[in-house]
Amino acid sequence: MPGSLGTLLSYARPHRPVLLSTLALTLLASACGLAQPLVAQDVLTALGTGAGVAGPIAMLAGLLLAGAALTGATSWLQQRTSESVVRDVRKGLVFRLIRLRVPELDRRPPGDLIARVTSDSTLLQSAATEGLIMVVNGALTLVGAIVLMGTLHLGLLGVTLLVLLGVAAVLTLVLPRIRQAVARAQESVGAIGATLDRTLGAARTVKANGAEDRETALAEGAVDEAYRAGLVGARYAAIVSVVSGASIQGAFLAVLGFGGMLVASGGLSVAALIAFLLYVFFLAGPIASLIGGASKMQQGLGAVGRIEEVRDMPIEDDVAALVALPDGVPPPAIELRDVRFSYPGRDPALKGVSFVVPGGTQTALVGLSGAGKTTMFALLQRFYDPSDGMVLLAGQDVSTLTRAEVRRRIAYVEQDAPAMAGTIRENLLYAAPDAGPDDIAEALRVTCLDQLVDGLADGLDTPVGPRGVTLSGGERQRLAIARALLRKPQVLLLDEATAQLDARNEQALRDAVTQAAQRCTVILIAHRLSTVTEVDQIVVLEHGIVRARGTHRSLVDDDELYRELASTQLLADAME
Repeated sequence: MPGSLGTLLSYARPHRPVLLSTLALTLLASACGLAQPLVAQDVLTALGTGAGVAGPIAMLAGLLLAGAALTGATSWLQQRTSESVVRDVRKGLVFRLIRLRVPELDRRPPGDLIARVTSDSTLLQSAATEGLIMVVNGALTLVGAIVLMGTLHLGLLGVTLLVLLGVAAVLTLVLPRIRQAVARAQESVGAIGATLDRTLGAARTVKANGAEDRETALAEGAVDEAYRAGLVGARYAAIVSVVSGASIQGAFLAVLGFGGMLVASGGLSVAALIAFLLYVFFLAGPIASLIGGASKMQQGLGAVGRIEEVRDMPIEDDVAALVALPDGVPPPAIELRDVRFSYPGRDPALKGVSFVVPGGTQTALVGLSGAGKTTMFALLQRFYDPSDGMVLLAGQDVSTLTRAEVRRRIAYVEQDAPAMAGTIRENLLYAAPDAGPDDIAEALRVTCLDQLVDGLADGLDTPVGPRGVTLSGGERQRLAIARALLRKPQVLLLDEATAQLDARNEQALRDAVTQAAQRCTVILIAHRLSTVTEVDQIVVLEHGIVRARGTHRSLVDDDELYRELASTQLLADAME
């Protein structure tokens, strides 16, 4: 939605000294232009009387050169300040977008958010600086020209103002429509980014399903919408251009006709009429500056609404770079106490969940899809906060701790094991930048990545590609687990961490997790129940509630759902 003028001006406020200097230089350049018709009148008068014209001509040349130099200086200052404004806006947007709360990120397409940093912010490049200066300079210069024209002849001034007032009435109606058209166009640009982000982020799925034509049609639809919105803006911009040009032509014709009558009747000298006509042509500059600046500001206002929307989105303001935990701290216990939670517009995901995970133990969460397992992990890390109940970490309600404090104690391995674009080393050190070579080597060994790295020409400095595309699914999972282990956390959360591993690597990682459990509390989500038969505790979830708790053996004997899950996961041998 379009923003307010006050908000637009707030972007320029930190640059007031430079803007005031630029405005002063601009006004000096305009003053040079204002003086030129009067000096030209002196030249004409001198020619008519036979007096010397060298002095007036030299003064006129000096005014022209001074005006040109001042215009060049103001152009440089305007451009530099415009770039500074955009830099500051983009830094602010980047800061907020990276810290947006997870619920906000879950409901907004990343491509649209990115467009606000790239495309929308560009419209502020001249709106908050050059546009502002153009409006102020145009208005002041216009007033100055009108005053000087009044000293020459009030009647001609009245004729000129009648034409200009009609033009002003038309522009008052047209300029706000430019703002609306720009806002609509920027929304369409955001939709293009969102569509491409969706498609490119799942490029292999798109290609494997032969969906190129469908995805192309969706993206082209967004492009066409941006095109239509751009045409509307171009139409109004053309109207502004025509009206502003016609205003000068109309004023010139009106002054020429009325002034010619005055000259014929002896009420006005030819020199005065020429000087007045020069001022009429001079009006083209301040009018173009005023209209051009107003158009730029209207375009900026069309983008301000979308930028301010980001500024209004809630962020996590209690995060910081993770620091190493002190040695010797015992693994914390975790407790969920009557926890309830619902995603917006959906049925409750958790309906009063309560259980305790003793410190230094392994607990597995099992259940059918949608039972609430991953939601618990999200609550533990304060990606979301429960609507009711408490999540306790070492006896403390996590809602009373900063997110930085909670997350420095917890390492999380996601289900789809994403890898960041960069090298293997950069991925390993992502959350533990101070880890030493020995720690890295140990993490590679326990995750069975050492042979992979040894076989690469660049070793740890091998790029993994966008989203880790050059790695297999299992390699990405092992890389994510190695990254988590390097953190040496107090709590380790594993969401289907062995789902894409073969039996050999799965057993190796189970051993690594068992070792990690000696110094941290482990909670894992598993559908392959072969990974949970030896844990200390299994919590069976169903439809957002705790159905049963116990060991693998006790649950096989006592709980029908777990027995069914175990049998369908080919654990018949473990059941015997």
